[in-house]
Amino acid sequence: MLTRIANEDSRLSFWLRVREFAVPASMIETATVRRSAGDWAGACAAAGIDVDLDLRAVARAYGREFVSRLRADLRHLAPDLLRWHMPRVAPDGLLRPGLTVSLARYDVDVGVAGRDDTRWPVHLVVRTPPAWADAGQRFSLGLWDGSSGDRAHPHPHPRPSRRFRFDLHRHLWDARRADELRTRAGDGVGDTLLGDGLPVPDGRRCAADRWADEAAILLRADGATGSEGTVLVRLGGRHRLVLGLGLQPGVGGEPSASWITAVSTRAGGGTVLPVLPDAATWVAPDLELIRSGAIDVGLLHPLVASALLPDPAPPPGPSSAPSLSPAASSSGDVAGKRGGGQPHLVECRGEQHRIGLVDGVLAALDHGPDEVRREELLVALTGTPLPCLQAIDDAHRRPDCLTGVRDRLVHGDVTGALAVVEELLGPDAILREGALRDELQAAARRRITYGLFRAGLAGPGPGRVLPGPARTTAHRSHPRHTFAAR
Repeated sequence: MLTRIANEDSRLSFWLRVREFAVPASMIETATVRRSAGDWAGACAAAGIDVDLDLRAVARAYGREFVSRLRADLRHLAPDLLRWHMPRVAPDGLLRPGLTVSLARYDVDVGVAGRDDTRWPVHLVVRTPPAWADAGQRFSLGLWDGSSGDRAHPHPHPRPSRRFRFDLHRHLWDARRADELRTRAGDGVGDTLLGDGLPVPDGRRCAADRWADEAAILLRADGATGSEGTVLVRLGGRHRLVLGLGLQPGVGGEPSASWITAVSTRAGGGTVLPVLPDAATWVAPDLELIRSGAIDVGLLHPLVASALLPDPAPPPGPSSAPSLSPAASSSGDVAGKRGGGQPHLVECRGEQHRIGLVDGVLAALDHGPDEVRREELLVALTGTPLPCLQAIDDAHRRPDCLTGVRDRLVHGDVTGALAVVEELLGPDAILREGALRDELQAAARRRITYGLFRAGLAGPGPGRVLPGPARTTAHRSHPRHTFAAR
């Protein structure tokens, strides 16, 4: 029991950290404004999604009617909401790599698609890059119809995943249907519904109260015409359940689970059955965070908050750098007691001295230029600097806000990371050698690797280079110069 509680707390901490860093408020605000103005491509750009769609080429391949349906969905695509709900992996809460997720499925006539079948499915999909090219946590939006074959596609898994199907959960990306999240989030009563002897992973709550309805949606989407069927429920890496579904007789009869049984945990067991999507298997993490009181309403996506809470949450304000007080944040965004332009006090030679921003650079306010130059010369001769200069040096090399900067960079929030650095060191600061500069340079190298992957110049295959450390150049010492390669 204690192990289960510990695992549940760890899971809540995981999702709380994801909600803090993965989709910044500034991204939500910008993407929402552009989507509201009808600029779906601009909204995708604001949310870090690369668009691999040429609507003119799509019209030539599939016809104008198909493009009209596609364009209608794109106009209501909320890319920030999609990023919010995308599958993630431990320990850092990054996007699940190498994944293709179907957002919508369209049946295209044979005369348009040039197929031998009467109807052929075309999917609107998003694809996450492989783990070695996941810089900035960007992913792409495109189409898949299986025409070129999986092996010919540069993505490691181009076929839409059976486990993650957002085409059956449009409320996870379609602004028109975001309110459906509350009815489809589950209630977390799976422990009692599953009964004794059936596996329930520690720290996760099953949405078993929704399984019958969600299984019926899955079976209908896969073309089932009968009143009964079975689906596979995936619980963790080794546990599987088979859910048998029966439809009550009569018009409009509601589906009900007739039986649930455990199946073999060996690899491949039950794979011929339709797989219940993850979004239907588990209780929505935001609902768990709300019920536990672990999250503030302001950290929720506005569309999620309005769906899960009785009163709509106010939209997030513009993103700003967090307070630099040691008690201001549990994520490491700390750098002493200087915040909002206020000087930071340092104990120096028995007195309280101040360090603060002067002409865009962090400087010692209570030491004259001549004294500072003498101290810098002393340091060059391996002497011990003044405490004020030592505090400035530590802020350049190993600031307390390093953890928060790293988390933002890993999740692709370069703007937020630079805002923290510039509020600490000043917008004109020249970074010194140390952990902070190493993090910024590593993030820049990862973005170059992602660009090579997008261009087809990196990764497995003839003529492609494998990702590796890039040469560090001295002219990128400035925080923003580090990302000049963008």
